[in-house]
Amino acid sequence: MPPGAPEMLKMKELAERSGIATATIKHYLREGLLGPGDDVVRTSRNMAYYPVDYVDRLRLIKRLQEDRFMPLRIIRQLLDDDPERMAQMIELEDRILERTFHAQEMGRVARTRVQEAYELPSEVLDRLEEIGILTPTERGYDKDDIEIIVAMARFRAGGYEQRIGFTVYDTLRYRKALIPLVEEEVELLLDRLAGKVDPDRAVELIRAGAEPLRDLIGAMHSKLLIETLKRNRVPPA
Repeated sequence: MPPGAPEMLKMKELAERSGIATATIKHYLREGLLGPGDDVVRTSRNMAYYPVDYVDRLRLIKRLQEDRFMPLRIIRQLLDDDPERMAQMIELEDRILERTFHAQEMGRVARTRVQEAYELPSEVLDRLEEIGILTPTERGYDKDDIEIIVAMARFRAGGYEQRIGFTVYDTLRYRKALIPLVEEEVELLLDRLAGKVDPDRAVELIRAGAEPLRDLIGAMHSKLLIETLKRNRVPPA
C-alpha cells in the first residue's frame, strides 16, 4: 500500500489477527456483515486489502454468534444501526455478568446448611429447582436463591399451605410476569449506561439500585393489591 495510507490487511492477515478462519470471514462478507465493501481495496481479481478495523468487527460478530446465539441476520441489523454502540453494550453486559458470577460463586451456601437454617422440606427445594426458580450448583445456593428460600419459608410460616391451594408452582406466575419487565429493564440500563460511564462504575450503579428497586416493586405491588381489592369489592345490598 502507498506510504501514509491507512493500514490494510490481506485476507490471511485478517484471519490471523481476528482468530477467525478465512472461510468464515468470506461467509460474513457475502452476508454483508462487514458492511457494503466500499472500503475494500481490490488490486486484482484474487487479491484484496481490508481495513484493519475489520478485526474488531469480526471478533464482535463471532461473540454475538457463539456466546449469545444470535442469528446472522439479527447481527447484521444491529451492526448496521451502530456497531460502536453495540460493542459498548456488549462490553458492559460482559463486565456485569463477570462481576455477578464471581459474587455468586463466592457466596454460595450448601443445601444442608440451608435446610437447617430455614427448615424447608426437601421436596419443596427439589420442586423449586425442577421448575427453574432455584438454580443451585454442586457448591450450593447463591444469594438470590437464598432470598427466594427465605421468602418461601416465610410464606409457609404465615399459613400459605398446600392444603388450602398454595403451592410452589404459584412462583411461576410471578416469573412469567417479571420476564418482559426485566428484559425491558436490561435494554434500558444498557442503553443508558453503555459508553456513558465506565463499566466498573455501571456495575456499581446497578448494584446500588438493586435494593431500592426491590423496595419500589414491593411497595407498588402492595398498593396495586389493595386498589384491586377495592375495585373488585361487591357493594353492599
